[in-house]
Amino acid sequence: MKEIAVVAFSQSDCLAQAGAANEVELIMPQLRAVFGQVGLNNAQDVDFVCSGSCDYLQGAAFAFVAGVDALGAVPPIKESHVEMDAAWALYESILKIRMGHADSALVYGFAKASSGELPIVLSQQLDPYYLAPLWVDSVSLAAMQARLLLEKGLATERAMAEVVARSRRHALGNPHAQLSGEVSVEELLAADTFVAPLRMSDCAPVADGAAAMIICTVDKAREWGLPYARISGIDHRIETHNLGMRDLTDSVSTRLAAEGAGVKRGPVQVAELYAPFSHQEIILSRALALGDDTVVNPSGGVLAGNLMMASGLSRIGEVFRRIVSGEIARGVAHATSGPCLQHNLVAVLESA
Repeated sequence: MKEIAVVAFSQSDCLAQAGAANEVELIMPQLRAVFGQVGLNNAQDVDFVCSGSCDYLQGAAFAFVAGVDALGAVPPIKESHVEMDAAWALYESILKIRMGHADSALVYGFAKASSGELPIVLSQQLDPYYLAPLWVDSVSLAAMQARLLLEKGLATERAMAEVVARSRRHALGNPHAQLSGEVSVEELLAADTFVAPLRMSDCAPVADGAAAMIICTVDKAREWGLPYARISGIDHRIETHNLGMRDLTDSVSTRLAAEGAGVKRGPVQVAELYAPFSHQEIILSRALALGDDTVVNPSGGVLAGNLMMASGLSRIGEVFRRIVSGEIARGVAHATSGPCLQHNLVAVLESA
């Protein structure tokens, strides 16, 4: 089986509002950045391209096609798209390479999430018969999950506030973060609840932006003479969309994906987790069996800035950056999709 390497990554700043900039204008700087890191000119220099976005955010069928303009229309390329976070576009690209149809791939994700009310927009991805007609927003569903966690004694509001405080502190070193700074747990707990038991600080801020990555076979990375991080394992699992049929205080799919990706085959120095709500970081850390020696979300995670449809890819990119800089030798990245951690992807990255 062909070994896969990450050779380039770039993400935009997490912007509360991108103003008049459209999706193409959000994507292009990131494409230029990753092409520059590898020494390529454009999308024609890779064998496959795959993107991740959400048409619901733009309110039109096949709206993602407008983003393809960032690649250039001529000459034609082999291109695909997933209606999910770009972490799953990465997964499709890995399959393309492992099947022998490509040696390199460009992956990118983008969204202008500020255009509408994101929590309500996401409600339309729920079960179309029983849940979507109720217009239950994503924050309310997460609040229900947090309440179950508190009532079972599996977390406390203080523990949730500690997650937020650590995220803001770590984000001081992240130039792309939307929220950062030193904030005390007491200060966070003193704030009013937003959707009980969640406070505004427990919820990831809505952000506009994009991220891009280039992957290839390890042989191709060596041919290009580039530093790289090897994806030694990747897996994703999904649970039922019926929220009443699964334990919302646990993440079985994350645990299974971690087993499939081989998380336990070595030490985990860094874990970048896509936890849009503070209590979900607690659930994910438990599902991944992370120890005290693992640094969780050193970038600040998505509580410091959530690039919709690109934050999962960014988690992988953050681990990649730390590996190629020599800071760590092995790390885990996680991405999620759907309500209350319904669908989860886990990737293990290691040094060359």
